[in-house]
Amino acid sequence: MPHTVEYIRKLAERHGRRLESLLPILENVYEDHHVIPEDAMVEIARELDVSAAKVYGTATFYSFLETAKGGKYVIRVCKTITCMMHGKNQIIKELEELLKINLGETTPDGLFTLKETNCLGQCHRGPAMLINDTPFTELTPSKVRDIINEYRLIAQKSAS
Repeated sequence: MPHTVEYIRKLAERHGRRLESLLPILENVYEDHHVIPEDAMVEIARELDVSAAKVYGTATFYSFLETAKGGKYVIRVCKTITCMMHGKNQIIKELEELLKINLGETTPDGLFTLKETNCLGQCHRGPAMLINDTPFTELTPSKVRDIINEYRLIAQKSAS
């Protein structure tokens, strides 16, 4: 992340330098860069006068903040009991077979990262998943294949 010190200083000026500012600053870093690198966490700790461990602990606690670079498309499958009762395990199995990766891994081409997450707020329409910020509900293995194929086509078009 270029100019980390300057960038974090501006975020601290916008959000404040209180402990309550930690999460909004982390969210901004993630929105802007799709990862929260170690140097940014250290600089946030300096700006807010908290320990780097506090910043790291907060960043890693929330499943929607990433401290390691993931794929272009991060797939988060809801792991609640409701989604499990509606077939979440079939969806994960289908995704693992389609992407040829396991939960927690990224495809070799860097296109997809597959994760489980807590409730997406779509239990009444489960199983559900989120690809970056786009929700998909009432999933079936067939629907998942279509969705992944569509994302692959989008990636091919943007690469051309």
